[in-house]
Amino acid sequence: MTGGAGYIGSHTVVELLAAGHEAVVFDNLVNSSPLAVDAVRRIANREVRLVRGDIADADGLDAVLGGAGFDAVIHFAALKAVAQSVADPLRYYRNNVAGTATLLDRMAAHGVKTIVFSSSAAVYGNPRTVPITEDEPTEPQSPYARSKVMVEDLLRDLDAADPTWRISVLRYFNAVGAHPSGHLGEDPVGTPANLLPYVAQVAMGRRDFVPVFGDDYATADGTGVRDYLHVCDLARGHLLALEHLAAGPRFTVHNLGTGLGSSVYDVIHAFERACGRALPTRVVARRTGDIVVSIADPERARTDFGWQPAHDLDACCRDLWRWCQTHPNGFGD
Repeated sequence: MTGGAGYIGSHTVVELLAAGHEAVVFDNLVNSSPLAVDAVRRIANREVRLVRGDIADADGLDAVLGGAGFDAVIHFAALKAVAQSVADPLRYYRNNVAGTATLLDRMAAHGVKTIVFSSSAAVYGNPRTVPITEDEPTEPQSPYARSKVMVEDLLRDLDAADPTWRISVLRYFNAVGAHPSGHLGEDPVGTPANLLPYVAQVAMGRRDFVPVFGDDYATADGTGVRDYLHVCDLARGHLLALEHLAAGPRFTVHNLGTGLGSSVYDVIHAFERACGRALPTRVVARRTGDIVVSIADPERARTDFGWQPAHDLDACCRDLWRWCQTHPNGFGD
């Protein structure tokens, strides 16, 4: 599993192990921690091998893939901050696109031709209709989102060229929350790029206020609306997608989201309920590349492999707050 020490990857390892699978984590640890893998071991009560490496390093990939008898790769290793991608697009294309091409090349060399790819709802841009189905045209609004579309196109071309591949593209909406044990959660490096981790740090007293990036959008309260999905529900979607590929389809695209939209203020108020106090906010300028409304139509995933979310936004916030209380400095505790 590339990027398996990261936020979504580590939760997915827990789901895989609980279902009886074996997993090897391959991660460069740039935006993640080996302590996340320790937490996975604690939760699952099973050993997990961690290999430090980069998807751009063909020799490193050969070392881990060679002779290991892997059935599939779940590919999480990507840079993901929209604003950072606008400021440094070359880094995003080099890592997300060129790195994935190297990964696929080495997978093929070792006869591993099943992959579940971590894509993003960001590929849709500002959609024409909401909720968004998988048939919505892709109109990415940032280098990050364009890098995801490029990889999706790469995977389609690979499928057309070689029918022995089995490929699942999962377009995530907004992953939030933490493992209910309190042992595993999101530990962003530096300033959080996503809303809920930032809200949590304000609640912990690590930051002074929650910045609201624009309150003049054409939405109910003027703030951007997103589909927030519990990370454990998202992780379980990878397991089901992998099992679905084993049943025979060659190339699939699925949204993973709740079908419900929450504004920035909805999220802040939900976290206030979880932590039991009001949180300071401040309206600031809009960010380049931000989308107004993004809500999934998750029906295809429900129909094809029986996936549906089990947690609402309040549960996401309660689990995230539990993680914050047990790990006030993330994995640095």
